[in-house]
Amino acid sequence: MLVFWIGTRRMKVVPTRLQSLVEMGLDLVRVNIAEDLLGKKDGQRFLPLITTIFFMVLFMNFTGVIPFLNIAGTAVIGTPLVLGLVAYGAFIYAGVKKSPSKFFRNSLFPPGVPPALYIIVTPIEFISTFVIRPITLTLRLLMNMVVGHLLLVLFFAATQFFFFTADGGFKAFGIGTLAFGLAFTLFELLVAVLQAYVFALLTAVYIQLALAEEH
Repeated sequence: MLVFWIGTRRMKVVPTRLQSLVEMGLDLVRVNIAEDLLGKKDGQRFLPLITTIFFMVLFMNFTGVIPFLNIAGTAVIGTPLVLGLVAYGAFIYAGVKKSPSKFFRNSLFPPGVPPALYIIVTPIEFISTFVIRPITLTLRLLMNMVVGHLLLVLFFAATQFFFFTADGGFKAFGIGTLAFGLAFTLFELLVAVLQAYVFALLTAVYIQLALAEEH
């Protein structure tokens, strides 16, 4: 919120660097995610939610490389779980709002399937549509950020050991572990952006599926 307030409080025709950065981020979500998948009308309708999810995940991911924090907010189960449930709620809301009487029926009993096969298809559709989606959203984000955190812990803990505890020539290994730690810190920044994009993109995809004509 602070970044957006500072970046937009004095809007100029020729934007400042921070204003340009904020506008680029907003355009990325609006054009490449919301409107590209949902169209202009529905894209604008769900844009506040998708934008909030993208930037919340992004900044929560960045905390994993901030000194004295050192762990991403999304590497703790509560944050990705809440965001996954919010995305799931948006999916249900969009489907029910579009087709109140057909959404659940068409989701569980897809048109065109022989009636005898519903005994197999319906449980599969229920699990894949209403159970797996929020779980995969949660675990995908959580595990990516946990793995990144553990890698950084491993490299920098090894660096401390080699520099301050190891004897003799073993201290030289600290240079390698430090180099790997710095390289993976940069890589973690890339992962932070990518995971925010993927989470917002999947949220938009699920909403788009709920708005599809067959629902």
